[in-house]
Order: sequence, then structure tokens, then C-alpha cells
Amino acid sequence: MEPRGRHLRKRDGPKGEQEERRSGEGNAEMHRAPDLVQWSQHMEAVKTQLLEQAQGQLTELLDRVIWEAVQSYPQQGRPLPSTPVDSLSRTREPPLGKRKVFIIRKSLLDELMEVQHFRTIYHMFIAGLCVFIISTLAIDFIDEGRLVLEFDLLIFSFGQLPLALVTWVPMFLSTLLVPYQALRLWARAGPRGAAGALGAGLGCLLLAAHTAVLCALPLHVAVAHQLPPASRCVLVFEQVRLLMKSYSFLREAVPGTLRARGGEGPRAPSFSSYLYFLFCPTLIYRETYPRTPSVRWNYVAKNFAQALGCVLYACFILGRLCVPVFANMSREPFSTRALVLSILHATLPGIFMLLLIFFAFLHCWLNAFAEMLRFGDRMFYRLLGGRARGAAMLGVFLVSAVVHEYIFCFVLGFFYPVMLMLFLVFGGLLNFTMHDQHTGPAWNVLMWTFLFLGQGIQVSLYCQEWYARRHCPLPQTTFWGLVTPRSWSCHT
Repeated sequence: MEPRGRHLRKRDGPKGEQEERRSGEGNAEMHRAPDLVQWSQHMEAVKTQLLEQAQGQLTELLDRVIWEAVQSYPQQGRPLPSTPVDSLSRTREPPLGKRKVFIIRKSLLDELMEVQHFRTIYHMFIAGLCVFIISTLAIDFIDEGRLVLEFDLLIFSFGQLPLALVTWVPMFLSTLLVPYQALRLWARAGPRGAAGALGAGLGCLLLAAHTAVLCALPLHVAVAHQLPPASRCVLVFEQVRLLMKSYSFLREAVPGTLRARGGEGPRAPSFSSYLYFLFCPTLIYRETYPRTPSVRWNYVAKNFAQALGCVLYACFILGRLCVPVFANMSREPFSTRALVLSILHATLPGIFMLLLIFFAFLHCWLNAFAEMLRFGDRMFYRLLGGRARGAAMLGVFLVSAVVHEYIFCFVLGFFYPVMLMLFLVFGGLLNFTMHDQHTGPAWNVLMWTFLFLGQGIQVSLYCQEWYARRHCPLPQTTFWGLVTPRSWSCHT
């Protein structure tokens, strides 16, 4: 017979081991608790983003189905069903599907560059640049007996660049201070009374002065100092960008600020978020954006180098394929044959210029700034959201055509509405006829053919007008002389 103490230790032994295991598991769970909380918070954020995307796409799909059903419903004079009051109040708020949802994702070209076939196309363009450099060296060696790469066109285009950069400083400071200060005035002013009216009036006055500065200052500097085209590009691109940034900030922030003034809704946006918005590559203001964890400086340097390479590529194309053809064209008698041949000859340079501008600005430049600012959503050049219909689409085309024509007029220094006519007339007709129909291969080839011919028309006519205004200057500056194309009469 075993002693009683030994028997008790045998009975209590497994219980003690279980208690020790439970205490050890409890300590491990306490150590794992922060990791589980962080992981669950991350999964909740991912779930929220996925639900927002799915809800946006579903809302767009249902809106289209309802619109098509209403259009096909026969008019029989039946009364419309009554709408509940609470649903009317809900419709005043913009649906989530109509708002841009920012998520962390790569740009489209970065995803395509992971495929070997697209990298081969990219390498073919680099080989084309090498061919231009070799041809330039070979021609210089044969004609002049020396191997020198001349960048006269590049130096001329970027002349007086420091003056353009100095002019940018007050433009940026005006955009940085005035819209945010106007928003603060509206937020502080009361909903009624003289103080509210004074604050609203002062804010509107500041915005009017800000718009006048952005519109008049770059135009005055470009005309008074006769800036060359590339330096004018810096001013006009920043002018349009800052105007659009100011409008987007006020459009997105004013409703919430007014609700916050009444005691409901979110608070006014912070100055740091507005400063970040002025530099990040998007035109839709948000208080916060998804951010990448770190900056890849080698990726930034690569994109800036590619943008510089595109500028050199464009200079070689203009110098080798356009300048020899159009430099003396205005001195020769006009003929329809010469005009048609010049347009066809300019089609290939026009295509290259279109691709280079797209790749240099919409991909390289924007990706470089997005990486430096850790901006997560890199899908800059992909159409997001629903497409407008009818009058809204026509309005979009009209505004876009006017803005593009203004940019061309500012950069080149003369008014010649080639872009306006091509963009608004032919581009609008093609968009309306091929909007949701005619999506087969033949129609796609036809659309690209018209696009390439349009590029040839632009390059040919703008180059002819550029040299005609230098070969045939006006004896006296008049309004009709400024707006009438000089290439129509400058043929000797």
C-alpha cells in the first residue's frame, strides 16, 4: 500500500502540468495579441477597400441598367411611383460609386513591363534613339569631317528657363496660400449676419485675385520676354495644373467645411494635407491617400532619366524629320500635292511625338513624383468611373478642346485652331459614333488610323505656320494679322 502523500502527489501531478501549460499558453497569447490586433486591423482595411470598389462598380452597373430600362419603357401616361422622403435625402449625397477610390497599385505600364514582349517593344524604342544618334554622327562626319552632337534645337527650346522657374514661384505661393485662406475665412464666418457675408465676400475676392495672378502673370512674362517653346511649356502646364488643383481642393473641401461650421460633419482640412495634394500626381483632393512604405530612389532616378531621354528623342525627331522638310516650305509656291505629301511625311514624327509625350509625362514624370511622395495609386492614365452621356460628354469635349488649343497657342505664340477643329469636330464625332458601339477590330483600326493622320496634320500645319511667321513677319501688328494663319499667304 502506497503512502497517502505519494498518492496525492500522483493525483495532483497532471493538474499541475495542465496549469503550467495553461499559464504558458496565456503568456504566448499575450505576446501574440498585438500582432493579431494589427493583422485584424489590416484585414479590415483591405476588406473596406474591396467593398468600396465592389459597391462602386455595382452602383455604376445598376445605374446603367436603370437608365436603359427607362429609355426603353413605353410612354403610356402612367404616374410615376412615389419616392420616400428619406430616399430623397439620401440622394443628395454623392454615391460612393461616383467617387474615386484610391488604392495602392502599380501603373499600367509598370505592370506591362513585367512581360518580356512589352520590354522588347521598349528596347526597340531605345534602339531607335540609338539609330538617330548614329545617323546624326554619321552625317556630321561626312559633311563636316567631325563627330559632334549638336543640341541647338534643345538649347533654343529651353532658353530663358531660369526666368520661367522664377515666374513659377509666385504662381505656386498664390495657389498655396489663397485657396486655403479663403476656405478658413468661410469656415470661421457665421452662417448669418454681417460677419458671415464679410468673410464670404473676402474669400471670393481673394480667389478672384488668385485666378487673375495665375492667368495674367505667365502670359505677360511669355509675351514680354519672348520665351521659347519649352520654357513656355513649363509656365502653361503649371498654370493649368495649379488652376485645376485649386478648383478640386475647393470643390471637395467646401461642403465638409460648411457642414463642420454648422456643428456637423468633418473638420476643415489640414494645411499639410493641402500642401501634399499640390505635389502629388492627382487632381482629386482627399485628406489622406494610401501611401507606400518607402521610397525607391533608384526608381525615381530611372524615371527622370527616361523623361530626359524622351526630350532628347523628340529633339532628334524634330531636327531630322521635320526641320529639313518644313524650314523652306513657305518660300516655295503652294501646291496641293506638296501639302498632302507634307502631311503624310509628318505622320510618323507625329506618332512618335504623341507616344513620347505620353510616356515622358503621364508615366515617367508622374511616377517619379509619386514615388518620392510615396503616393500609392499609380493608375494615372486609366479611365476610372462611369462615362458621361449626351450633353455632359459634349461639354467635356468642348472644355478639353478649348484648353488644349489654349496650350498650343501659348506654347507656339500664335493662334491657329488646328487642334481645336481636330479635337472638337473629328474627335467628338468619332467618340459619339464609337462610344458604346462598333468595338470590333475594323473600327479600332479605323480609329487609330484617324488618330495617326490627325497627328500628321497637326505637325505639318503647325510647322508650316511656325516658319511662315518667321519668313513673312507682319509690317504692322493688327488683330486680324495675329489671328489669320500666315502660312496661307507666305508663299513666294
